[in-house]
This record gives sequence, structure tokens and C-alpha cells, in this order.
Amino acid sequence: MSPETVLDSAFEPVLRSISDGRIPGAALGLVDASGTHAVRVGGKAALLPVERDVSLGTWFDLASLTKVMFTTPRILALAEEGVVDLDAPLTSVVPDFAQHNLDAWQRKVTFRQCLGHETSFPGVFPLYVYGTDPVQLRHFVLQYAWPAGPAVYSDINFILLGIVLERLAGKTIRGIDPGPGLAWSANPAEAAATENDPWRGRVLVGEVHDENCAALQGAGHAGLFGTITSVLDFAHGLLTSDSDAVRLMRTPLSGRRTHGWERPYEGWSGGENCTPDTIGHTGFTGTGLWIDFASRRAWALLTNRVHPTRHFDSGIFALRRAVGDAINRGMR
Repeated sequence: MSPETVLDSAFEPVLRSISDGRIPGAALGLVDASGTHAVRVGGKAALLPVERDVSLGTWFDLASLTKVMFTTPRILALAEEGVVDLDAPLTSVVPDFAQHNLDAWQRKVTFRQCLGHETSFPGVFPLYVYGTDPVQLRHFVLQYAWPAGPAVYSDINFILLGIVLERLAGKTIRGIDPGPGLAWSANPAEAAATENDPWRGRVLVGEVHDENCAALQGAGHAGLFGTITSVLDFAHGLLTSDSDAVRLMRTPLSGRRTHGWERPYEGWSGGENCTPDTIGHTGFTGTGLWIDFASRRAWALLTNRVHPTRHFDSGIFALRRAVGDAINRGMR
């Protein structure tokens, strides 16, 4: 089937989710190694306070896609340049990490372990309830006596990698160019709304949804905004790259992870029948990007499933898999 026909099929479950009221709106796109895009959009960019339709130019809060579209490429590029050693501890760049206890376990944590979520940091931690001074919160992250737990997916890993980037660049995350077609905020008139947030007391539009990123005023785990076109352009750049950084993104670190990304496992977000040389990642706001290097294609699903609230079963997990299944079947 042609990419356009495949995308029509893959967009059917998206349209059902919109009509069932499970997600407000979405953009779905497919790109191949030639750079040819196929895109479908539908539903609402905002329901509150005024309804607006999703368009090709709608900016989405990409949430944790920030980890793989911003932080991971930059850390791996620094490794390729010899600026950092992935198997060295973070203290090689941030010597004041846990500086009050030189025997602290976190002082031994390496760049590679953070990229693969192979550390002992907690999965969830509400930094924002400790204040909104971004400098103070960064030092809280660095000096807090983190209890060691099992290795789980943790934003702390990428908050720390973001601090590394800031130290090396001599500027905050929001002062670093996020890349072509990407930004750290968006014009509210062009952005998909996210949550009616009880912490900030308003519907969030064009400002980061993630509370910890908002309190830190930029971080390595969230905060990136982009359109479906800019996300597909990023994916195309990886599909056609032969850099060491992209090679590491494709290199397994565990049964479920590569450097920064996920890889196929039973029940994963990319659906069945992905080739083993596929990587992907999702974002809490309802976003996702999957890149199949063997089949030379990538697809992205961007939604605002947390609008107007996250406290609702949007069905996003099943939707992502249904989309991936339709694409993988159609492009065989």
C-alpha cells in the first residue's frame, strides 16, 4: 500500500478516539528515508476556554520526547566529540553532585546509566512542591539524599543530564537552541491545550505541562514543543544519519532500552511486527515517535490527551499500539 493509504488506515482508530471523546485532537504523520511526509490531522486543539481545531501547524507539548529529541542527541554528540565519557560518573562534569557525602551512591552514576534508566532514582518525585526558584531546585536535585531503589524509568536521570548540558554550555536549557522547528514554548493561538492545571490555576496552552519542568524553568526531561512536521523532520534526520550518536541510539542497553530510547518488547507502544531495529518513545501529554531503521520509516502520533484533565482514561496506550499495528501491517 502507498504511504497515503497506510496513513488513512492508521488514522481510523485516531478518529474513533476523537469521536468517542477520549482525546480532543491529534496529528499523525509518516516519513520515509526520502523525506516524503504523509500527515493527517483531526479534532480539537482546544476545548476550553474556546474551541479550536487541530491544523498542520498546531504546536504540541512534546513532554518526554524532549528526552530523545533534545537531551539524548546532545549528550551523545558530546561523547562523540570526546567532551564526556559515557562510562564516567556525572561528577566528571558536575563535581558538586552530592558533595556533602563523597561516598554517596549517586556520585557513581554514569552518563550511560542515566540514558538507559539504569540508576536507583525514584520513578516519580514532585520537585515543584519544594518551591519554584529554579536555582534552588537544581541544587535540591544535586544535594538531596536520594534513597536507592530498583532501577526504573525516572525523570531525575534526564534532569541531571540537563544540568550537565547547562554546565557545559554555560547557560540554562531554555537558552540552548532546541533545534530546527522546535521551541521551549508556543504561541497560545497556535498551540494544543493541555491540562486545566490545579497547581497553576489555568488551562495550559503553549507553556509546559510538566510541573517539575515549569518549576525548574527548563529541564532535560520535558519542555520541548513542536509541530507534526518538525517531529517528522527530526525523525528523518536520524533515519539518514550514520553518526556514532545515532548508532548508540540503536544500540541496546537492556531488554527494553537503548541509549535514551525504548526498543521493541512484548506490549510496547509501537505495536507488533516492528523490526528489531526500531526505537521509540512516548510523552505524558499524549505524544509518541517511533523510528524503524530497517524499514526506513518513522511515524509520530501527537495528541493532547490530558486536555482538559489527566484524570481520565484516554485509552492512549491502546491507541498508540493500534496505530503502530496499522502502519506495520500496511508497510510490509
